[in-house]
Amino acid sequence: MVDALGLPVAFEITEGQRHDSRPATELATRAVTSCLLADKAYDSDDFRETLKVQGCRGIIPSNGSRSQKVSYDKQLYRARSEIECTFNLLKQARRFATRYEKTLRNYAAVVALGCALLWLRI
Repeated sequence: MVDALGLPVAFEITEGQRHDSRPATELATRAVTSCLLADKAYDSDDFRETLKVQGCRGIIPSNGSRSQKVSYDKQLYRARSEIECTFNLLKQARRFATRYEKTLRNYAAVVALGCALLWLRI
């Protein structure tokens, strides 16, 4: 999860075969925000309800399989490119992108170091 400037504020490491939307609810509760931008993969009623309970506005386009399309702010959704840019910056580090570390603890340390470097803008 990144803030409006594209700086990481929280992360959760999951198994490679697990979908990212599963830990998203817990991640969204850890980070206090008034607006959350996400792609179609995070379009679920449960996730939207979690955001609503927190008083957070979810800017999430409807998944193609949703029968009732939910409207979203398309102008604000354009800012989601900051998220993709942050992942691109992190993945420039080969150790991060290819996940050389065998243990979760070591890989979490690599991710934390990468996030810290983004905050320091080194």
